[in-house]
Amino acid sequence: MTTTPVHPRAQDPSAPLRGSDPDGEGARTLGDRLSAATERVAGPVAVVDLDAFDANASDLLARAGGVPVRLASKSVRVRSLVQRAADLGFAGVMAYSLAEALWLVEEGARDVLVAYPTVDRGALAELVADPAARREITLMVDDVAQVALVSAALRGHHPGEDGEHAGLPVQLCLDVDASLRLGLGPFTVHLGTRRSPVHTPAEARALARAVVDTPGLRVRGLMFYEAQVAGLPDTSPAVRLVKKASVADLATRRADVLAAVRDAVGHEIELVNSGGTGSLETSASDPVVTEVTAGSGLYVPGLFDGYRSFAPRPSAYFGLDVVRVPAPGYATAFAGGYVASGPAGALRVPRLVEPGWRLTSAEGVGEVQTPLRATRGAERALAVGDRVWFRHAKAGELMERFDRVRLVRGDQVVETVPTYRGEGKSFG
Repeated sequence: MTTTPVHPRAQDPSAPLRGSDPDGEGARTLGDRLSAATERVAGPVAVVDLDAFDANASDLLARAGGVPVRLASKSVRVRSLVQRAADLGFAGVMAYSLAEALWLVEEGARDVLVAYPTVDRGALAELVADPAARREITLMVDDVAQVALVSAALRGHHPGEDGEHAGLPVQLCLDVDASLRLGLGPFTVHLGTRRSPVHTPAEARALARAVVDTPGLRVRGLMFYEAQVAGLPDTSPAVRLVKKASVADLATRRADVLAAVRDAVGHEIELVNSGGTGSLETSASDPVVTEVTAGSGLYVPGLFDGYRSFAPRPSAYFGLDVVRVPAPGYATAFAGGYVASGPAGALRVPRLVEPGWRLTSAEGVGEVQTPLRATRGAERALAVGDRVWFRHAKAGELMERFDRVRLVRGDQVVETVPTYRGEGKSFG
């Protein structure tokens, strides 16, 4: 595993990022190159550097050590890049909604695991009515209420006095809470997200039995997403200690849960999914894990700058045009208020690539304008018509702001492709 120092961006998200491309060029050169590639395109403009994207894909596959890597589509949200990842060696897709999964299968995707439970009755009715969708899509559940919704969709499509359902079974994956719990009884501390109510082998067994007892359903897999390992940058010794303890806990608990579920359903569990961009090595090293998931590591957004498990190589950027210079040392760019989801704070704000320029504390990134201020390290004065480049704090969320993205090699746009939004799709 490659080890790098904590990137300075982890401490100061407003500082410009250097060395942010696969060839190690400086931020000024990067900006010039992207500006040259998109000089005929009005801003705001989104780009993905294909050289960096492809190199990141290679790194992710290598870090998984031969364990199949499923693509998290929410971190990409560009169908042509979802396909590109598959062509580069990713195996299957992890969708973030059932409606999205149905669309992807219709467009040719195979083996789509829906990462989150659904209560979309219309999408469930569409799923049970389509044999191809049943074959290719696996739903996520962590509660008997969700199982009941799937069962109701089946009954609606195949009514029958005996309650039996013809056709392929609907495939389900049990979402098992992978957070770390320390302590005993009322003194237990929960470290990680509150993702699933299923934590223990006994709880997983009970849910599996509920599926087995429901006609037309089949348990295909288990998922363990250790957000406190995969989703946190290595910014402090405390975080690294929690990650280490979580990895040790899961190394035992995954196997125990798998054994309990296998006993409950009476057949092998073919899919055991775990991990994320920040935890590929530790997840893939567990012999019970059959696949890991990654997506953000293809774009490497700002929130990933503090990770030690890989060196940052961003591939996704957006460019804004300077529309006025209100005073010496100031510039104002059009648009740019693309703040990431999550707890409000500086880490959720886009990262400015331009050396020596910062966001102003009074306005930050704005809905229709983004004011910038020069510091002593500014390498150039910004003028009306100049383009400045940013990185989003998260990965796929950037693409919700654009209907198309320019795919760049060097200083050339080699293709312009639609985002999900550009194809008229929005899944939440």
